[in-house]
Amino acid sequence: MEHKKTFFSVTKETKHGTVYVEGPVPPEKLATYSFHEGLVAFRPPKQQQQAIIEIAGLPEGRIIIIRKENIIVGYVTYLYPDPLERWAEDRIDNMIELGAIEVIPEYRGTGAGKALLAVSFMGDEMEDYLVITTEYYWHWDLKGTGLNVWDYRKMMEKMMSSADFEYFATDDPEITSHPANCLMAREGKRVPPETIERFDRLRFRNRFMY
Repeated sequence: MEHKKTFFSVTKETKHGTVYVEGPVPPEKLATYSFHEGLVAFRPPKQQQQAIIEIAGLPEGRIIIIRKENIIVGYVTYLYPDPLERWAEDRIDNMIELGAIEVIPEYRGTGAGKALLAVSFMGDEMEDYLVITTEYYWHWDLKGTGLNVWDYRKMMEKMMSSADFEYFATDDPEITSHPANCLMAREGKRVPPETIERFDRLRFRNRFMY
């Protein structure tokens, strides 16, 4: 599959000033920006910046960022599922995963997350993809937001639904290990039935239970 990457940039006014929501950003451009020290949800900032640079260099990899001047204050990643996860057991060419979405605390509540998702799906090529995302409560900043797991999940579902992600049931043990965890997916308009059928087979291994 040819992974087309059409660049978009949107100017957004926030209470902290003007920011730019843009992408997919190529790796050489990502390397010229600074990574905000508040982006610590997954790795130390320097390590995470290197990780997203590497993702951007993958054929299917897509990085959308929010930047204030030359400082990245938020990002979302898209790439093929981790080889160690169930979702990679059947390598579906047009199925990619929203792997991480993160915004520094100062920009939460400004619509930054929705803006990242909106720019992510501006390219017509995204209608060829089934995009999945797995939400695990242990990745959520419950302490920083003051939300409990259920309120945080509602917030995540609302944000994801703004980009037409929908909830999908699964028997994946990591997701079923806690009732707040969930699987969501966005089906592009040109995704063929075969892709959905293969995705359905990945979702359920123990069909006799359902």
